[in-house]
Formats: sequence, C-alpha cells, structure tokens
Amino acid sequence: MKLAGLFAGVGGLERGLAAAGHEPSLLCEIWEPARAVLAARMPDVPCKRDVRDLKALPREVELIAGGFPCQDLSQAGQTLGIGGARSGLVGEIFRLLDRRRVPWVVLENVSFMLQLDKGSGMRTLVEAFEERGYRWAYRVVNSLSFLPQRRERVLFVATTTDVDPASVILTDEAEPSVLPTNLDAYAHGFYWTEGIRGLGWAPDSIPTLKNGSTVGIASPPAILLPSGDVITPDIRDAERFQGFPENWTLPAEQVCRASLRWSLVGNAVTVPVAAWLGKRLARPGKYDASRDGALPLSGRWPTAARYDGNGRHAVNINSYPKWEQRAALTQFLRHDGKLLSARATRGFLSRTERAKLRFADGFQDRLRQHLLRMDALANAKFAVAAE
Repeated sequence: MKLAGLFAGVGGLERGLAAAGHEPSLLCEIWEPARAVLAARMPDVPCKRDVRDLKALPREVELIAGGFPCQDLSQAGQTLGIGGARSGLVGEIFRLLDRRRVPWVVLENVSFMLQLDKGSGMRTLVEAFEERGYRWAYRVVNSLSFLPQRRERVLFVATTTDVDPASVILTDEAEPSVLPTNLDAYAHGFYWTEGIRGLGWAPDSIPTLKNGSTVGIASPPAILLPSGDVITPDIRDAERFQGFPENWTLPAEQVCRASLRWSLVGNAVTVPVAAWLGKRLARPGKYDASRDGALPLSGRWPTAARYDGNGRHAVNINSYPKWEQRAALTQFLRHDGKLLSARATRGFLSRTERAKLRFADGFQDRLRQHLLRMDALANAKFAVAAE
C-alpha cells in the first residue's frame, strides 16, 4: 500500500513498513532534528512540517501510519491524557479521515495509555473509529520479540475493508525465551536514574530506551557486565537496539546537539516490530475466535482487544508475536560503552539503600565494587594531573 507517515519521528514505523513493501508517499514531522534525519534517510519522500496544516492526504494513500505523540500518555510524561496538547494531535487523524476515509490506519503508542485516566483515552479513540465505520484490533507488542530491548507498545490497526484487523495483529504468538537473572553468566540492563520505586531490570537485555530530555540531557540505561563493570551503551548501539543501522540519527547533529539523538532514538518505533506488522498487512493470517473474552465495561483496558463490527472483545494473547534468536547482549554490543561515573553510581546506590525494593543477590555489592574502581580511577587521574 501507499502510506502517509504522520508524526514520523526518524522513520522507524515507515522504514519497517517499507521493508514489507508498503511505500511511503508522504511524511509529516515537526521537530527539526527528526526532519534532518528524514531528509537524509528518505530524501525522495515529501515531508510536511505540521499535521495541522495538512488539508487532505494524497489520493493514492491507502494507509495512515503514525506513532502519535505520547508525552501526555506516558507514565514518565505529564499523563494529561489523550486530550493533552501533544497527544490530542491524534484528533488530526480523524479530521483527515473525515475528508477521505482512508481504508487502513495503524497507530502506535505507550502501553500506559490502556490504564491512564481509567481507560478513558482508549475509549475515546475506539469510539471515534467506530463512529466512522472502522473495525479495529490492538495488541501490546514487546520489542524483545526481535531485539534485546524490553519495550512494550500498543499497536492499533483499524480498517474499513473486508479484511478482519484481528487477522493482522492477533494471529501470531510465540513463547519467549526470557532468561532468569544470573549476574555471573550474562549482562543485565537497568535504569541507573531509578532505584526507589523501580529498576527496569532486564536480564541479557536492556529496559525501554527513553526519550530523555527535550533540552538534550540523555537518559541511557545502564548495563552491568559479567566482569562487574557498569556501562551505558554507545548511541550507535542504541540505534541498533531499535533496529536502525548505526548512525541513522547522525544527520540530526547538523541542527542540534549530539545528545538529542537519544531522544530521537527513544521516541522511535522499533523497526522490526513495524516490519512484522507490515508483512501481516500484506498477508493476513486467520484469527482464532476462541481467543475472545469479555471486555470490561469500564476501567483499564486489556492488553489486547478487537471490535468486529458488532461488539468488542478482549483477546487472550501474549505480547510476543515472534521470538527471534539473538546473540547474548555482550555480543550484541559493537561499541565500547561509557563507564557509569562515580557520581552516578553513588547516587544510584544511595537510592537503592533507601528503597523497599528487592534486588538480585550480589547486585548492590557489584555496584559498590564498581564505585570503588571509579573512585580509584579518579584519584589516579588527579595524582597524574598534580604532578
């Protein structure tokens, strides 16, 4: 299909769909660093600046795809809901659909939207599609299905065609091979900026890449290596954790500070997730209606559901459509990470010592040993400088 990529970011959703044969004919992105990436990586695709200025979509467009802004929906953001200034931009999609009812729509957003404000945002979304004659299906999909990043996002598919959207998003299911914690055997990802209420613990993988600060303060995860060193990954490996070639976001440095590349990567849609979805759009499966269950009338939405034109159903399916074999995290990393500083390690340890969380046996001890090494390294550098 010909697609219009709205809220395109650095093109993760569009790149994945294109890998399955769907051709972008229009992009729309307002943030200059992301626009610089799109101009360099998809130079032949017209890119409009502001979705609010789009009067209509090109006639050839059969698919609207968009990871609409999540700042008002995410737990780490403002949680203002779907009516927030940023996330409310999804309303622009309905304005365009009212001009021409494009047969397919694919949306992506954070899984927290299913519970935010007792599910009212999700209810608003599905009612808007139903009023326009669309059937829909959605599912939480974990990027860990394809890459060593634990990242759950809602994929929402709506259509006016005879194809059941459940046959696109709700047919594939795999049993994940998630490893248990073993500090001696492999690396473990976590968030060094946390430690009081959560950790984002991820055996042989990293937790969700975040978008960092809008002023360019990066927020990469930490990785505890089997050696006991604690590092933060290189931005080029962060791009690979999202399925991009390394240096995909490098063109952004022409218009912004380098650290903002972390925001671009953290905001992106994981490319192989989009590629899997694109393949199913081209070749739908067969939905098994025995997965249907009762949908709660109010409150938090389930992790998967569908609307068949007559009623809404919860769906019993996990968040892993595939399970791709992958190298160990230590082998996945191609570039030397940056050792977590003594200051960052000390602050993290201080928070863990005040927390009521349970940590893996030996985890805090390894962090303390890392801190001792970092302090010794700093003292050695100071002594050399003093000479």
